[in-house]
Amino acid sequence: MKFNVFIQPQEFEDKAKPFLMQNEDLYSLFYGVLQGIKAGRYENPFMATVEEDDQVVALFQMTPPHPLNIIVIDEIKMADILSFAAQEISNRKIPVPSAVGVKRVVNAFSEKWQELTKSKARLLMDQGLYRLDKAEQSLEKSSGSWRYARKDEAPLLATWYKAFEQDTGLKSSPPEVINERVIQFLEDQEVFFWEDNGKVVSMMKKARPSDRGVTVSFVFTPYEERKKGYARTMVAAGSEELLKTYDFCVLYTDMLNPTSNKIYQEIGYRKIADSIHLEFLPEKGQ
Repeated sequence: MKFNVFIQPQEFEDKAKPFLMQNEDLYSLFYGVLQGIKAGRYENPFMATVEEDDQVVALFQMTPPHPLNIIVIDEIKMADILSFAAQEISNRKIPVPSAVGVKRVVNAFSEKWQELTKSKARLLMDQGLYRLDKAEQSLEKSSGSWRYARKDEAPLLATWYKAFEQDTGLKSSPPEVINERVIQFLEDQEVFFWEDNGKVVSMMKKARPSDRGVTVSFVFTPYEERKKGYARTMVAAGSEELLKTYDFCVLYTDMLNPTSNKIYQEIGYRKIADSIHLEFLPEKGQ
């Protein structure tokens, strides 16, 4: 086996894209981040393949401080591939704060990584990846209508971004980072608002478009507007709008939150994979 690290994102995409497009829904996060790397949005990205007999058998991608995203193409040899890759990454002294991907793949990598680095894995997110091809038309809708967020609504969006991070247990981003992201979201017209009686009550965001699909993310309703069906109606309407342009939508859900999973299934989303995000912490005394 050979472990190849790439500096040029286009060269990496040439290797990776044929496999990513075979499972465009499953690997939408990996592909979307790669497009961000190509656009220069990340500093010091890590991109690598494992190859055997000139065939790509695994893909690795990381944009510090974000997790290492792992894809194994030849799952029959998964244990050997991940053992080899973990050793290569460790030998190069590349820090891996966390890892994300299909649950069985990340768990297999985690076992080897903990052994090599004397670290301890901690579950950050246990997620389901869901796909929508056609929205359920008979869904009961909340009052109001959707629209794109306006640039003058950046302060509201920044407040909700901070609240969303707190809700989901994500590390809080510095205010300047939040403001930069919000400005970019609005410039790219990625934010959908649900408005009822002149008040914005819920939101969602589109992210990481690929050749045929797009991701729905950042679904948020402030506490005072919850339990009114706004989030479900927002995601249903926003997804339906996105399906005018894309063949399918995908979204990640928290498997520990049965309410959100139920909402998305009512819209027509169907689970296609189990995903996991693990953090690696030094063992005491290390």
